[in-house]
Amino acid sequence: MTRWLGVALLPRSDHQRSAIRVQREVAGDDGLQPMLTSRGNLPHATVYQGPFLDSVVPGRELDRIRTALTLPREIRLTFTGIVHQPVGWVFLSLERPPLLEKLQEVVLAALAPHLDRRAFGESEDTSGYADGERASHARYGYRYTGEAYAPHITLGRTGEDAARSLVRAADARASVPGSWVFDRLSFYVMGEHGAHAQTLAEEALRRA
Repeated sequence: MTRWLGVALLPRSDHQRSAIRVQREVAGDDGLQPMLTSRGNLPHATVYQGPFLDSVVPGRELDRIRTALTLPREIRLTFTGIVHQPVGWVFLSLERPPLLEKLQEVVLAALAPHLDRRAFGESEDTSGYADGERASHARYGYRYTGEAYAPHITLGRTGEDAARSLVRAADARASVPGSWVFDRLSFYVMGEHGAHAQTLAEEALRRA
């Protein structure tokens, strides 16, 4: 059976609260789905998400990922803007330093044997993708890998016109921290619009 799962960086608790606040400020009365909360749909920066075979053991794989790369106790990423992404997505965009690129490489290498490649074509319509995103999806079943990797916190999804309007108004509506701190890795169940719906395993970036 195909399991739709992901690996993500989780923000420190104060930045988790900030992401929840920013989503509400950006959304205004129009709404973005799903709503971020500290108990259900956690704010997160996806490293990879997609379809998995039953062979994957989230806790074991997450530990392998964390120990395969020397990570700091915290990763601080610069905010680069509130951006629109087709179709209907609103992202809090973050920088892409070499450490994150290396982390994604390690994650993809560790998880490749467990990917359900037969399900890659089932995940979404790729007609609105850029060429690099389409190539990434064909190879890994996820839009943002390799050159197409685009670190972000998803603020939600709505209609295409509404998403563009929200992004245009975001600077006036939202007070966004200039940097975001992440201190944990999570293996999670994908929910609505790829949300971090359920934590299967969680690890500090570096154990004390």
